[in-house]
Amino acid sequence: MPERTEVQNHAQGVVHGSVVQAGTIHGGLHIHERAGTPIPRQLPAPPARFSGRGDELAVLEAARRASGGERPAIVVLTGPAGVGKTALSLRWARSLDLPDGQLFVDLNGFSLDEPTDPGDALGSFLRALGTPPDRVPIHLAEQAALYRSLTADKALLVVLDNALSAAQARVLFPASPASVVVVNSRSRLTGLVTDGACLVEVGPLPPSAAVSMLTATVGESRVSKERKRSEDLVALCGGLPIAIRVAAARLLVRSRWSVGRIYDELAAEQSRLARLSASGELSVQACFDLSYKMLTPAAAKLYRRLSLHPDGEFCGEVASAAVAGDADALLESLLEASLIEEPAEERYRFHNLLRLHAQQQLQLDESAEEVRATLRRIAEWYLATARKADEVLTPYRERLSYAHSEPPLKVRSFSGRDEALAWLEQERSTLIAVSKAALHNGFAELAWSLADALWPLFLLCKHYRDRLTVDELGVEAARLWGNRFAEADMRKRLGRAYTIAGRYDDAEHEYTASMRLWAALGNQRALCDTGRSFARLYWDTGRLEEARAQYERVAATAEELGAPRLLGLTLVNLGLVLLDLDRPEGAVAGLARARQILGEAAESDPYNAARALVASAVALCRTGALASAEEAAAEGMRAMTSLGSLHGQAEAHLALGEIAGAAGETARARGHFQEAEEAFRSLGSATAGIARERLDALG
Repeated sequence: MPERTEVQNHAQGVVHGSVVQAGTIHGGLHIHERAGTPIPRQLPAPPARFSGRGDELAVLEAARRASGGERPAIVVLTGPAGVGKTALSLRWARSLDLPDGQLFVDLNGFSLDEPTDPGDALGSFLRALGTPPDRVPIHLAEQAALYRSLTADKALLVVLDNALSAAQARVLFPASPASVVVVNSRSRLTGLVTDGACLVEVGPLPPSAAVSMLTATVGESRVSKERKRSEDLVALCGGLPIAIRVAAARLLVRSRWSVGRIYDELAAEQSRLARLSASGELSVQACFDLSYKMLTPAAAKLYRRLSLHPDGEFCGEVASAAVAGDADALLESLLEASLIEEPAEERYRFHNLLRLHAQQQLQLDESAEEVRATLRRIAEWYLATARKADEVLTPYRERLSYAHSEPPLKVRSFSGRDEALAWLEQERSTLIAVSKAALHNGFAELAWSLADALWPLFLLCKHYRDRLTVDELGVEAARLWGNRFAEADMRKRLGRAYTIAGRYDDAEHEYTASMRLWAALGNQRALCDTGRSFARLYWDTGRLEEARAQYERVAATAEELGAPRLLGLTLVNLGLVLLDLDRPEGAVAGLARARQILGEAAESDPYNAARALVASAVALCRTGALASAEEAAAEGMRAMTSLGSLHGQAEAHLALGEIAGAAGETARARGHFQEAEEAFRSLGSATAGIARERLDALG
């Protein structure tokens, strides 16, 4: 008979050896006995105050039920420090009823101590399963073999907390497919997915669950008295359970303090992390510091520098700009460490407290010169890409050149108008925030250039409030830069923004300043164009005859200067003023010429060609040429729709509604006016009132 191996002897000794008495201690771990087999019950107590996580618990249960085959059910809970992975795993584990017990170990993957050696963890598990200490093998391979033998026919729950790597956790998986394994880690441990693991990302608590957690700690009465302040407080904590627990602990210690007092303490970003780290073992700062120390120097540099990006999402190309090199692998490192999130494909963001931590490390580890250089590279990447979009959407525009500090990396290009406009829309708030940051840090030329590059977005999609903000910023940047051309151009834009906002005195001031600068520069074409804007101010303030006269003067000058596009734009507005003066016959001829001029330039400026079509349709309608009017309005609507201009579509709906009403088609007219009103209101445009008046007139 062949000689028995050491592992078989160990297994035989455990299965047929001496009976372990109920309640005895092996290796310092409490175990129970059932028919001579030890049943470990090692799970720590679940958190006393647990809130929310219904979706995550459902995912965990679904993963367990979906498991099958020859492996145990394995779930990996991953997320940033302090997000509540351990609490969630213990709460779910308590709902499971596995007959052969529970094993738990803290693997110290992210702590001040050394990570737990897999051999030490296996040794503790073997002792918990009844192996006498003197029969636990010395070598890891033999320990693992014995562990597989002991767990082959058991239904165990194994919780591996704070795992550092897939290799550290993998050796602790039981052999039986009836078992369940839960691994908690700040790293994603994607290597375990090949072992059949289900990856569950644990994020911050939603607002209602976060408030419930605060309430469970400090009491309903204190929260209900200051409900809004309580909601604001947990928002400052970013829904991070550890931060909420620290804030709640401060309220418990200071029983006479209001929730508002704690909120005011945390409102200052510079001291928020420190105030959330002053309660001993509950330290947000310490949790984040440990994750940061695990990074490679290159990944740590990216983590710090990304904190310069304005609040919101960013793409991989921005990360490359931050480190002046390829950053794809470094981003993966930050994702793996749960120091950034990936809310959508190729889109990344910080948790707000992690952003503060990264900014803190930036101040500690980077020079002021490098911080400025990084911010400039990020802003210049956005400028380079925004200009690519601008060139696709408004190729006819005159642009001032910009000299980059260094060639931007991975600048995006766009296959067509839709893609370019979609990118500007997606990055609108970020582009505005980057412009502000550039100006605040003394990069006036860069800030102006970013403001200028946003023009096609405001032309097509309006965004009146944002336009006002950007144009005001652009004027300030131009003045600090000292470029009179840039200032004159942006003052003209700001004048129009003020006109739309009903700030007519401010608009007149900006137009006057713009014309003074153009005159000093000797730029007659720009002077003429600003005169066209002045005419619009007269029009918007009801001074129709002054507007008509001004437009006629501008048209004549544009003709003399040989500026066909300026002439076409002026004729469109002149035609609309004549319509307001109830002179449709006079408007038709000028608008027909505008259609011809702008139609010839439609490839480079399709928006204004479509405007001419819609304006011409209204004039034709009012002269009784309904068929021609319908044809022009329908063509204008198709063009505005393809351009993605909601404002242009609304104008076309007004025209089509008027044509339908003139033809006696009341129902169709009502539909168009309703569409126009809804679109104008969504844009914050006062023209919604005109659509409402026409609806009311229909009865």
